[in-house]
Amino acid sequence: MKKYLSLLILLVISNIITAQEFGLGFDLFNRYVWRGLDLGGKSPNIQPWANVKFGNDNHSLTLGTWGAFSFAGTANDETDIYLNYSYKSCLNLLVTDYYFPGLNSGIKENYFEWRPDSTGHVLEGTFSFTGTEKIPLTALFAMNFYGNDARKSNGDLFMSKYAEIGFKKNIKGTDFNLFVGAALDNPDENAGEVGFYLNEKSGITNIGIKLTKSIEITDKFSLPVQCNLITNPQLKKIYFTLGISL
Repeated sequence: MKKYLSLLILLVISNIITAQEFGLGFDLFNRYVWRGLDLGGKSPNIQPWANVKFGNDNHSLTLGTWGAFSFAGTANDETDIYLNYSYKSCLNLLVTDYYFPGLNSGIKENYFEWRPDSTGHVLEGTFSFTGTEKIPLTALFAMNFYGNDARKSNGDLFMSKYAEIGFKKNIKGTDFNLFVGAALDNPDENAGEVGFYLNEKSGITNIGIKLTKSIEITDKFSLPVQCNLITNPQLKKIYFTLGISL
């Protein structure tokens, strides 16, 4: 019995190892703009990432980390950890731990501080649909559920919510993605409240178009290039970002 149990354990471990997919790389952008917000300090930004993926084409689980580090010494850094479940590579359930070392101060600078009123972490849950060949639409709903979220005047968390819809299409090797995103919370301006997305009211905060194309450098190497034209109507801002992926 012990012999068969040992063989079964070895078989399970072997299957787990062979099912793993490891990813590692980085993106380089002239600006870091996220959901209509400039988080990169108006300077170039390097964004490294690494992940490990388990599963198959129908069901997969990905554990990863992602960061953003500005070339400007006074800008905010970001170090995130996430866990994503994907169904048929188009439906996703994602939990992200956002952490901004340069943005926090005092006790919130302590990465291992997790008390609700003093942590610098923000935990967010996201549900998204990334589209298919037959359905060229994208949709996303995200909500903060713990940590350093914006607070109401009575001290409660906003549980800040964000929604986005988009349309995507490939035209002659270039991926086009049109998107519109909105902050869904309505801060009380008279009470001095400000939303997590710097919004003074609920409404559209992120409108843009994203273009992605792989430029062939050699027969064996292509360089993915991405550009985005983004505007935030509430902040009355517009951004143009350009990035490469390696």
